[in-house]
Amino acid sequence: MKIVETNDLSELQSGTRGRMLNESESFEFKCHPGVSCFNLCCRNLNLFLNPYDVIRLKQNLGISSSAFIEQYTDIIVRPDHHFPDVLLRMADNEEKTCPFLTDTGCRVYPDRPHTCRAFPVEHGLFYDAGKNNTRLVHFFRPPDFCQGRHEKTVWTLSSWEADQEAAFYNQMTVRWAEVARLFQNDPFEGQGVNGQKGKMAFMAVYNIDAFRDFVLNSSFLKRYKIKSQLRMKIKSDDVAVLKLGMAWIKMFLFGLKVGEITLKR
Repeated sequence: MKIVETNDLSELQSGTRGRMLNESESFEFKCHPGVSCFNLCCRNLNLFLNPYDVIRLKQNLGISSSAFIEQYTDIIVRPDHHFPDVLLRMADNEEKTCPFLTDTGCRVYPDRPHTCRAFPVEHGLFYDAGKNNTRLVHFFRPPDFCQGRHEKTVWTLSSWEADQEAAFYNQMTVRWAEVARLFQNDPFEGQGVNGQKGKMAFMAVYNIDAFRDFVLNSSFLKRYKIKSQLRMKIKSDDVAVLKLGMAWIKMFLFGLKVGEITLKR
């Protein structure tokens, strides 16, 4: 799912098929091999990957972030968009199945992307301009063929999030969405996403291994002061590198003050 941003909650609700859920509402759902549609939802998808999705998947597969991007993704630059979208590349077969789908289910299930983890709940992004904050809003939106929606297991948003171990995914999705929102404006001075700055920005959040190498083995640390707690983690912690990358984009491209990194004088 692509996170959609709006500053009008009624617009988000009216433009999305499905029932909007608040924290106190419940829904019924259960997916298991006994339902006739089991794994049908793992086919022919436009499955957008957030940066944290890529971290979890490349770690699961034991490959570098650059290898994952090359082998498993399509990078799409849409007209009037100032940052690429990263989509999971479907398998080259008749049904265009997810590349991780097997006869017994998902082979990367513990590290499945946020969209899969949240299903059948979909997320929208609500940006409150008055308060300058961002939060997820939620919709119960199973496809018409889904038989799991007729099961009688009852969930709330919080119990579903806990069951799917999605809390940190949700946090990282909001954190990335706050950065992605900045790209409503073009920071690349006409060079586009394939210019030097565009490639650096993409590397900072999607190619974590390359960005770590850039930080540690270029003049980066001579030019920038990184918060000590974060700097200690970047050698081995991919999430720390991602947090640094997002902070660097805010400062480097948009001139925002951030707590994680400052320019040395």
